[in-house]
Amino acid sequence: MGGPRCDNARVTGEHMRIGEVAERTELSLRTIRHYEETGLVIPSARSRGGFRLYTEADVARLMVVRRMKPLGFTLEQMRELLAATDRLDADAGTLPAGERETLLARVRGYEREASAQVERLRVQLARAEEFAETLRGRLPEPEPRSEPEPRSKPESQPEPRSESEPPSEPQPGGPGSAPHPGPGNES
Repeated sequence: MGGPRCDNARVTGEHMRIGEVAERTELSLRTIRHYEETGLVIPSARSRGGFRLYTEADVARLMVVRRMKPLGFTLEQMRELLAATDRLDADAGTLPAGERETLLARVRGYEREASAQVERLRVQLARAEEFAETLRGRLPEPEPRSEPEPRSKPESQPEPRSESEPPSEPQPGGPGSAPHPGPGNES
């Protein structure tokens, strides 16, 4: 299944092995292999030893897939968009006007769908940020630290009490204010 074989055992400047592609695209080796199995991105070549070899064009295809995935596009939609862009790129000057317009309309449709999903994600992100801010507002403000904390406790701080020692003054709503349910404390 794959592209032509490279006669060189070494990777040339125009080909990359799957590990380098994974690093550049931030996709796992398993994910890249899955996209190959589904026909989304096929390595352009194989080395004599059978290693997958990729070109910049293969990396660009993987980046399209990587960008479509979090927007909720299906593998079939990814395949359809890649086929349309491949056709537009391959026959840019020779496509009949009608076919070119059909392909461009398909790409425009995906662009509109992607833009709508980005807007939905912006709304979700804004809500998540508001939620995080609400939670931060419920927490006491951290004390400013002007110097590193000493390794030993200063004498002005009380020594921690042992587990068997009762709390001196329970704080309302704090630990010790009401028994917590648990083994031996059930009401």
